[in-house]
Amino acid sequence: MERIKTTVRIGGRDYTLTGVASEDHMKRVAVFVDRKMEELTLSTRLPQPMIAVLTAMNIADDLIKAQDENTRLRKELLEARSVSGRKAAALAEP
Repeated sequence: MERIKTTVRIGGRDYTLTGVASEDHMKRVAVFVDRKMEELTLSTRLPQPMIAVLTAMNIADDLIKAQDENTRLRKELLEARSVSGRKAAALAEP
């Protein structure tokens, strides 16, 4: 895969990113992180390194909650399919 290089601004600083994701994707991620950092900056008086760590913690917390919800929904879907399959099999019996 072709590696793409782009420059983004996060927390008032420019960063050059290189990756296989599209430039648009990398910029979307950077804007998201920048906004999250700005939210903490406006609501606290913490230094930039602490803002960065708290931003990472908040994003990781959101990710883990989303993964847990995804797992729960997958289990629910599998259970629903299992019940549906048993009902269909019961209806097909003579």
